[in-house]
Amino acid sequence: MISHVYIGVNDFEQALTFYSPLMQALGFVLKFREPDYPRAGWMEPGVPRPLFLVGRPWDGKAAQSGNGQMVALLAPSRAAVDAAYAAALAHGGADEGAPGLRPHYHPNYYGAYFRDPEGNKLCVCCHDPADH
Repeated sequence: MISHVYIGVNDFEQALTFYSPLMQALGFVLKFREPDYPRAGWMEPGVPRPLFLVGRPWDGKAAQSGNGQMVALLAPSRAAVDAAYAAALAHGGADEGAPGLRPHYHPNYYGAYFRDPEGNKLCVCCHDPADH
């Protein structure tokens, strides 16, 4: 359903410092990095799509986070949710909801919420039972 998600950032190096360990915790690999543009993209190993990209906005204007917008990244396990959340906070992210079950979504929904250093809201979540 989704080809790619592009998050606009103003400070590309800060974004790399934030997103690289987050993507690693989720098992995603860097597909490309173009420092001259600047932009970078990550993917699931061996799968060309979807891509998660960060970079300067295409129109050349300043990036701004949106109210009500959020990108949710699928984690392979609850432990990966925990690791991604910890990586996000360790690299300049702000807490928006610690890892835990959210049974009001469904009985196995385990997620965490945070903002990147520029205010973009993200979620990492796992939909599998704990023993999966």
